[in-house]
Formats: sequence, C-alpha cells, structure tokens
Amino acid sequence: MRIGIDLGGTKIEGVVLDERGVIARQRVATPQGDYAATLAAVGNLVNTLEAQVGGHALPVGLGHPGSIDPHSGVVRNANSVCLNGRALQQDVEARLGRPVALANDANCLALSELHDGAARGLQSAFLVILGTGVGGAVVANGQLQHGFNGLGGEWGHNPLPWVSRDEWPGAPCWCGQHGCLETWLSGPALARLHANAGGVGDTAQAIVAQAEQGDAIARASLEAYSHRLARALAAVINLLDPQIIVLAGGLSQVRRLYHDVPAHWSRWVFADQVQTPLVPAVHGDASGALGAARLGIES
Repeated sequence: MRIGIDLGGTKIEGVVLDERGVIARQRVATPQGDYAATLAAVGNLVNTLEAQVGGHALPVGLGHPGSIDPHSGVVRNANSVCLNGRALQQDVEARLGRPVALANDANCLALSELHDGAARGLQSAFLVILGTGVGGAVVANGQLQHGFNGLGGEWGHNPLPWVSRDEWPGAPCWCGQHGCLETWLSGPALARLHANAGGVGDTAQAIVAQAEQGDAIARASLEAYSHRLARALAAVINLLDPQIIVLAGGLSQVRRLYHDVPAHWSRWVFADQVQTPLVPAVHGDASGALGAARLGIES
C-alpha cells in the first residue's frame, strides 16, 4: 500500500493505492496562503488515510505545483505562492517522520495516465492541468521528460500565441510577467473573463450550465476560452507533435472543449490535417493523487 497526495490550489486529495487499486480516498480544502496550515493539512490527511486502512505508516508520494530547484532544494514557480522558497520535502518529511517522494503535479498526472490511463502504451503525449493553475507534462519515447533545468512541461508560463490587439499585453501574472497562459486558461481566468463580460457565474460548472440554458454571455465566454486553448495547444502540436493531448483539472470536465478546441486549432497547426486526439484524463481529477502514489515505483 502507498499513499498519494495531490496538493492543489483549491483542494488536497489523498488516496491509498494497493495492487487492487484505490482502497481509501479523502479530500480537504487547501488552506489559502498559509504554509504552516498547508503542512498541517497534509499531515492530518495522511494520518486519516492511514487510520482508514489499519493505522500503519505507509510510503507517501506528494504532487505539488511548481518544481523543486535542483540547486537549493526549495519550491519555485508554484502558483500557490506560499510554497515558493520553502523546503517542502524536508518540512513534509519532518511532519510525517519518514521519507516522502515529491514531484510536480502535472508529472504525477503523467505517471498515472501512462500507467493505466489515456496515454498507456503511447510513445509521446502532452498532459495538461487546467485548474487553479495551469501546467503541463511531456512524454517522449514513452518516458516522462523532466528537462535539463527541471522545467519540462512548464507550459503555463509561456505567452498566449497569436494574440489579438485587445488581448495584448494580457493580465499581470503572479510570476512577474504579463499574459501567461495561466492568466488566460486557469479556472480563475475563465471566471474573470465571464465577470468582465457581465456574466454572473463564478465557476466553470455554473458558466457551462448557463450556456446550456441559452445564456449568450456564458456561450461567448466559453467560446473565447476554447479559442485561446486551441491556440495554446496548436503551438504545442507544432513543437512536439504528440500522439495525444490529455486534459485534467477542474476545467477538463467541460465536455464541449473536446469538440470545440480541435475544431479551432487546425487554423494554427502547421499541417493540412490534424489527427491529434484531445481527451480527458481517464482518472479525472484523481490522476494527480494516483500518480503521486506511484512516485518511487515508476518515476
């Protein structure tokens, strides 16, 4: 048995995985902007999961936003900015009293989907998290690519391509740049887009429901979002040409994206035909925790 923890910007999800699959699952809200409270929440979640399966200390893997600086050992580039500059691995290990394996949350998603999900058996894939933040992971030659600087798949902090005049220069990003993909494609970005257009829904689910009921503002918001996601993924196809693109995170549940985005992206892909499948993660928003549980086994 192994525990996997997915430390997201909105929720922390934990699973216990054994050879049969998931045997316990728990989810709690992520403390906002409070590093000490986040550590406590992770520790309490691990304790709760272990109590559910017999009370024994289990191996733990944790997926987190951002990456670990290979020189200093601290977190960098996390949209949950209270993690940045912190020795997360050391602090979690001290809290739990045991070694803990850590990896970027999108890389955990990739491990899960490579093992028994949408990318199983494929040689190349691009995996995307569309949630509180925006991230990516690259699979080449059947292997997860971490990159020379530990930045493999750091897609969310590239600029939106083929911007229009009214999109330039884009909203300021917490990273110090303007117009990063995260400022266009995250859940908060969709809510902000909709609010600025006069809409009243503050979640993707609410906006989708309004669109399905014929609300013109909601339909326009989702169309603008799909158009931007199509441009962003067209640039990925032009660069990597993966066999599949897999979406995870809260916005991956917006079913119309799987039709609307491919309908748009051929305009920017440098090919006569685009065969690339765009699919949801097989394990949905549990993929991150499942991949984290596999750290140390398959990574």
